[in-house]
Amino acid sequence: MATTPETSEVSIKRVAGASLIGTTIEFFDFFIFGTAAALVFNKLFFPDLEPLAGTLASFATFGVAFAARPLGAVIFGHFGDRVSRKRMLVTSLMMMGIGTVAVGLLPTYDQVGVLAPILLVLCRLVQGLALGGEWSGAVLMAVEHAPPEKRAFYGSWPQIGVPAGLVLATGMFFLVQQLSDDALESWGWRVPFLVSSLLVALGLYIRLKIEDSPAFREVKENKQEHRFPAGTVFRRAGWRVLMGAMANGAANIPFYMATVFVLSYGEDDGISRNTMLGAVCLASAVQVVTIPIAATFCDRIGRRPIMLLGCVLTALMAFPFFWLVDTGSTAAIILALLIALPVCHTLTYGPLASFLPELFPTELRYSGSGIAYTLGGLLFSAPVPFVAAALLDRFDASWPLSIYIIVGAVLTFIAVALARETRRDDIAWSLGDDDRERRTAAPSGV
Repeated sequence: MATTPETSEVSIKRVAGASLIGTTIEFFDFFIFGTAAALVFNKLFFPDLEPLAGTLASFATFGVAFAARPLGAVIFGHFGDRVSRKRMLVTSLMMMGIGTVAVGLLPTYDQVGVLAPILLVLCRLVQGLALGGEWSGAVLMAVEHAPPEKRAFYGSWPQIGVPAGLVLATGMFFLVQQLSDDALESWGWRVPFLVSSLLVALGLYIRLKIEDSPAFREVKENKQEHRFPAGTVFRRAGWRVLMGAMANGAANIPFYMATVFVLSYGEDDGISRNTMLGAVCLASAVQVVTIPIAATFCDRIGRRPIMLLGCVLTALMAFPFFWLVDTGSTAAIILALLIALPVCHTLTYGPLASFLPELFPTELRYSGSGIAYTLGGLLFSAPVPFVAAALLDRFDASWPLSIYIIVGAVLTFIAVALARETRRDDIAWSLGDDDRERRTAAPSGV
């Protein structure tokens, strides 16, 4: 095992910054779809369905992207492990931009009939393919460039893109919500999707200035590329994929419950859409600060302790979250979201940026971490709005939703408890290295 050359602090910050901006833009694109699905898509694309059926169909289109993400992870991971991390990040951002702007230009059901929801699903598939290659590429670029003692910290920068993108998305919809219902449903909902084109242009400009990591360049120099990385991942590292996918449960289920489903849940309870959007936006803004703080502790005491703590707190918060929302009090709703996102979600999601890439060898890292992350999304993100709406309709109570969150937390706790601690491992390791070869000296300052 060889140790990669040091990367300058300026270069590390440039790469981490490019990853942050790119993921912010891509998740902004992703979340404006989810917000629109919760607020208006049932009326615009599924008007002939009953209200519940329309909501379920709208959430189903939101979930389509999660089905496409594993395929995106395989495709982008293949070329990211064999050709270039940077090129794949540029390509994924371009694809996401095209898919998002296209949504903003779509005709509605009243204009073209059944073709409208078909086109909506196709655009969502493009978004899913793009995001399938985005997350893993962004986090591993940051992690592979970072010094050993700051891998989790710099890896958290692209993680910040999730709440930052959500703040932009909810903030944008908060503004268009000020329009009349007629204006919102005729043209206002299109504005966030079209604004995305400006953000994508900025992201592409920044990403074109970064370079592939020293660890990946070493793989290329030593000709360690695999012919079909995804196949090797499942053959040689299938257990790691399973652990990585399960590690998403405690983060994804409560996150999409608190940011997507809760919008329609609150509306059914008589809580205004502006109140829910404002509370989600505030909690996400606070999370921009708490994610790097949690990552700093990951660098000091390990990835596993922080994630395990997050699982416990998530399970404990599962029932109180809905109790607080059900009060209808703005202060109680804000409190619920401030605990759910900046605390519980941060502790389970923030460490994933270092936990998942470190599970896989350099020559399979893009594919391995991407497949694990997107499978976790398929299992624990895509079904959330749909399952939650169905559970609420069936039981007319919030307790099944709380049980759903607890199940995800328990599965993640098991996966993380079984995984090895990778804080002291060299980031540049290969399939042939044993555990002793992967181990490095204790990071300085720890």
